[in-house]
Amino acid sequence: MQNIVILAGTIRQAPETRTTRTGTDVTRFKLVTSRPRYSEGRVVRDENGYRVEDAEWHRVVAFNGLGRTIQQYCETGTKVLVRGRIHYTKWQDADGQDRYGCEIVAETVDFLSRAPQTDEDEGRFIDEDDIPT
Repeated sequence: MQNIVILAGTIRQAPETRTTRTGTDVTRFKLVTSRPRYSEGRVVRDENGYRVEDAEWHRVVAFNGLGRTIQQYCETGTKVLVRGRIHYTKWQDADGQDRYGCEIVAETVDFLSRAPQTDEDEGRFIDEDDIPT
């Protein structure tokens, strides 16, 4: 049996790195993935004919060197491919209620794009395809 997750998505919360008391670097970020919405076996489209997409949010954690690399090279808007495993946690809140959580523990992260950079003159994102060669 194996616990394997592969997600391709966009970082929607800039990575944050903290160091534990034992010196382990822990980097966390939120990744959003999307998929087309279906109804009666067909893709749902809006009034303009565009596909309606459902977004899902994933909490991702990476440790030590991988986490430092993510912190250094990724920011909001970066597209990544995350390979790892699902990790479930259970804890009690201040009221004694059981709480549950789920996160993806990244084992590898491939960078699929750079984060979009804004063009101050026009206030829009620059796409690498727009750059003349």
